[in-house]
Amino acid sequence: MDGRTRGLGSARLVCHCLLVEAPDGLVLVDTGIGLGDIRQPRRRMGPALTKLLRVQLSPATTAVAAVERLGFSPSDVRHIVLTHLDFDHAGGILDFPAAQIHVMRRELDAACHRTTPLSRQRYRPAQWHDVATWQVYDGPNGEPWFGFEAVRELVGLPPEVLLIPLPGHTFGHAGIAVRSGPGWLLHAGDAYFYEGEMNPARPHGTPGLDAYQFLMEVDRRTRLANQQRLRALAAEQAASVRVFCAHDAAEFDRLADERELRPVPPPPLTLAPEVTG
Repeated sequence: MDGRTRGLGSARLVCHCLLVEAPDGLVLVDTGIGLGDIRQPRRRMGPALTKLLRVQLSPATTAVAAVERLGFSPSDVRHIVLTHLDFDHAGGILDFPAAQIHVMRRELDAACHRTTPLSRQRYRPAQWHDVATWQVYDGPNGEPWFGFEAVRELVGLPPEVLLIPLPGHTFGHAGIAVRSGPGWLLHAGDAYFYEGEMNPARPHGTPGLDAYQFLMEVDRRTRLANQQRLRALAAEQAASVRVFCAHDAAEFDRLADERELRPVPPPPLTLAPEVTG
């Protein structure tokens, strides 16, 4: 499943969130599993995927707990920018009541209407139905970003934070680009799941994650095309752009090691939210 666990041991995946210090407060990229999910897992996440993925229900591994470990208050998070609204990316929204929520309009429309059995499993309105501070975006505007279409001028956010549409996993899926010093970080969400998929010479996944991506995709051709574009970006712009996905634990560990503020490491978990600051 994760390309590293051997034998019958549990594979370790993460929900990799990114915390950004902006001039008027904190920006959180994705939220992972929230406190409400831990209190009411069946209602908030649904029994099928929760059981399949063996979601770990520990308050210490929520994004809000990680934010507090870094010395901040939940009210300091003024913006949440979402790659998409799958339950393992949006479960912590209500833990940050002062935040505006930024997402592609096509994603919010799909999550609200839930017209297919898959959409009814992946999107859990109980996680976000009370939100009144949506900021939705119809599509790209302004100059491209390293050849990718980009949504610029996010409401209330500095120009160093961009939405990069990467549909395929969901209809409104996007990556989040954040300028970091002289270069950029690109949180690619679920555009891929395993670092081997970004290997330019021999892209490869794991049997378990390949099957899961196939199960969850809404547009296979577009998803694979975007993976190819991300591989080219990671190889050709390695000096300028650091690409990482939402669920690869090794990518998380390396990036956390390199950051000035490192969260207290939790025990090995499956789909447990973790944050780099």
